[in-house]
Amino acid sequence: MTRFAPWVLAARPATLWAAVAPVLVGSSLAQATGAFRWDAFVVILVAAVLIQIGVNFANDVADGTRGTDADRIGPTRAVAAGLITPRQMWYGVGVAFGLAAIAGLYLIRLGGVWVLVIGVVSLVAALGYTNGPIPYGYYGLGELFVFVFFGLVATVGTRFVYDRTVESGAVVGGVAMGFLASAILLANNVRDIDTDGATGKRTLAVVLGRRNAVLLFALCVMGGVLTPAIAVVFDWLPSQALLVLLALPIGLPLVHRLQQERAGPPLVRLLKETARLQLIVAGLLSLGILIS
Repeated sequence: MTRFAPWVLAARPATLWAAVAPVLVGSSLAQATGAFRWDAFVVILVAAVLIQIGVNFANDVADGTRGTDADRIGPTRAVAAGLITPRQMWYGVGVAFGLAAIAGLYLIRLGGVWVLVIGVVSLVAALGYTNGPIPYGYYGLGELFVFVFFGLVATVGTRFVYDRTVESGAVVGGVAMGFLASAILLANNVRDIDTDGATGKRTLAVVLGRRNAVLLFALCVMGGVLTPAIAVVFDWLPSQALLVLLALPIGLPLVHRLQQERAGPPLVRLLKETARLQLIVAGLLSLGILIS
């Protein structure tokens, strides 16, 4: 394994689409109103991906030091496997969030003080996910965090940066992205339900049980696809946003497979495919907005 391979592993590349998707939706809405700027788009995208990487690093070190990753069935975790020391990983967290903060300075210049508030709250929430005195990811609140920050905040915040505007379409897009980002986390937590429960990590999947967690996954997948379609009825999005319905044949088989599969490798693939589903929905929704 090369020197940088453990860092790539810890960054969890398959999950980074959750950071990209809301930026695409928010930016397409800006383009539709003539507010789009390439410089803002690039900086927002870089900041979003860095924050996601920082969250993944922080989760890796937290689970590694708490011992909750010792017998997991998913991909290798760098700290738990001894590939990166906890101290090194915390340096990595600092670098990722530090670079995101630098990018944020430029976005504050564009979007004003509210971007600063969003950035600070997001970083605090990210660090508290699996760290701190009450790591809420261990108490069934991880999906709520993801829905709010990687869905609503990321999408609405992206749209806001361009011209300090909040519109109904951004809120709708944020809800859709929040549902699908939560589905990614649920896919991960259903896969790890047995090992998490044995180590005291009470994710929402552990609290609900496998059957109800799979049902919630199905609702999140359907919510992510159908929310923009419903919004068309209320004229919150253009009729071309119905393109998202093309993602249904991709999303529904994922629900069936999560019901049936229990082995590690198929569930790892399902998590990656759920992340790709979010990107596909974001792409279809963005395309519908742009051609309206």
